[in-house]
Amino acid sequence: MFLSIQEMELRAVRFDETFPPGQVDFADAGVRQISPLHAAGRAELLANTDGEVRIRGDFTVEMGCECDRCLGPARFPLAGSFDLFYRPMSTIAREEEIEIDEGEAEIAFYEGGGMELEDVLREQVLLALPMQRTCREQCRGICPVCGVNRNETPCDCRPQSSDDRWNALRDLQ
Repeated sequence: MFLSIQEMELRAVRFDETFPPGQVDFADAGVRQISPLHAAGRAELLANTDGEVRIRGDFTVEMGCECDRCLGPARFPLAGSFDLFYRPMSTIAREEEIEIDEGEAEIAFYEGGGMELEDVLREQVLLALPMQRTCREQCRGICPVCGVNRNETPCDCRPQSSDDRWNALRDLQ
């Protein structure tokens, strides 16, 4: 869905959209969309500004990826809200450096006549995902010695504890 600045000049744009898996591209992020991505909210052009846009809304989706510890499937039901501000790219298209304050660091930019809602939602979903993506909190991971998934099969392997920094001195004997 394209959020048109021209339409926002007339009235706020309300959206209530559902995107099936595959419509929003998450391939380069190493995650996949499992359930439909639903988003509802409003986009409006702020009064007395030079094209500044505010987009507010909520989203729900279930995402999946490989577990960081055991490489098994991991699922993440996500629900979040967002309140974003965008300015036209032309407001910063200058050669000289400008100083921005902390509040301006939270503002994104758009080019042309608006922005795609899918791009806004993709960014918000990726930000809502946990940094450590595990199948469960108690995931035991893969054994570094035999390579078995320790969640499925226990192993009695004991990793050898050696400090490689001293190997060069051991060879001198």
